[in-house]
Amino acid sequence: MSKPLNEQELIQYIAGKTGADPTQIGLVLKIEDTYINKAKANARGEVDIDVDDIVDHIMKQRDVNLDEMTVETILETEMEYLIQKGIATYGD
Repeated sequence: MSKPLNEQELIQYIAGKTGADPTQIGLVLKIEDTYINKAKANARGEVDIDVDDIVDHIMKQRDVNLDEMTVETILETEMEYLIQKGIATYGD
């Protein structure tokens, strides 16, 4: 059973691991969430999203003041956190 997500804890975790500005981390996570929620599911109800596509989308946003490597690291660190908390797993 997955646990509820504590967004502030997640942002603090990512900031501690990456050194990125918490405000920018929150923005990246918000843009990512919107992107994922708009993705179309396949016939089996699964959504297949490539992290490179998300990074490209995030980098196009005017408010994001981070380089591509930092955005990638934020997303990787987010996944690390979610796996540690039992909220997410890597799909096949």
